[in-house]
Amino acid sequence: MNETLRPCTLGEILDRTFQLYRNNFWHFVGIAAMPLVAGLILAIPVVVIFAIPGIAGGFTDVTTIVRVVAFILAFLIFLPLYLGAYALSTAGITQATVNMQHGEKLTIRATLKSVWPRVWTYLWNLILQGTMAGGVPVCIAGVVMGPLIYLLSHSGGGIGAGLAFGFMLFLMEAAMFAVIAWLALCYSMSMAVCVVEKKTAWQSLMRSWNLSKGTRGRIFVLCLLLVALSFVVLMISYFLALMVITATAFLGTGKALAVVGVIVAAVVYVVGVIGTQIAIVPVPWIALVLFYYDQRIRKEGYDIEWMMQQAGLTQHPSATLPFGSTATFGSVTPPDTVPPDTVSER
Repeated sequence: MNETLRPCTLGEILDRTFQLYRNNFWHFVGIAAMPLVAGLILAIPVVVIFAIPGIAGGFTDVTTIVRVVAFILAFLIFLPLYLGAYALSTAGITQATVNMQHGEKLTIRATLKSVWPRVWTYLWNLILQGTMAGGVPVCIAGVVMGPLIYLLSHSGGGIGAGLAFGFMLFLMEAAMFAVIAWLALCYSMSMAVCVVEKKTAWQSLMRSWNLSKGTRGRIFVLCLLLVALSFVVLMISYFLALMVITATAFLGTGKALAVVGVIVAAVVYVVGVIGTQIAIVPVPWIALVLFYYDQRIRKEGYDIEWMMQQAGLTQHPSATLPFGSTATFGSVTPPDTVPPDTVSER
């Protein structure tokens, strides 16, 4: 079915997001599960090393040293591998969404294989995004609030001065979190830019800064909806745990209570962790790809360019299929990248 390419409302983007997610649920969940599976696999040796001394009958100075060394090595090995798996997963979800916008559907293996050559670029993009959005504001706030905390701890001004300093610190912390949230919205499309346009990490951040202008409020609403959805999932897990406790409390035996503890922990972990870390994780990455296409239509006129190419009025390579289009490609194969000044050159 052919539809007119046009800017979409927040409701239309959310509807398209959940439509893609629902129709390709296992594809997205399979990619999103990679970091959690990698974390569990990497955690097994650590658990074994920490559990063996206790099972063997006690701890000695040697076993304590071994545990400390094992923990340090596990952390140094675990963190890069986990971050790499997370970067591969997020890039895979983004690439899968792009493929589906093209009318294509690759296997999980093919999707991950397509993003693997640039996995370190995607990892650096995430690290740089976290540093710019979170690390820099925290460091600046620490430099500003550090002297205030020092003065507060060494001042003899009494309760009134303490309350004034405390209120100032509260305002600074609130401002810091507001800046972090705003910067996160500014850089939110950087992964989509990095995957679709094959730009470097820094170029993707700058491109995202420009593209996100005018839609940051809509992305913020999306984040609020996801927080609410995650809260609902966690509440469901706790409710199920409470039901198990209530049902087994009537047994009144020590063994029954021990079994209840195991069951409750399993229910909370399975429903809460899997529900929030696997089932919900693909939603924002899908939506950000759709926001990315929507902004390109609004700011750069790629809907007009795409229709001109479809009509055979131009042979210049166009952008990837903009969001909202279900048009067939015909004999034209849309490439992955497009020069940002394509429209202005015409």
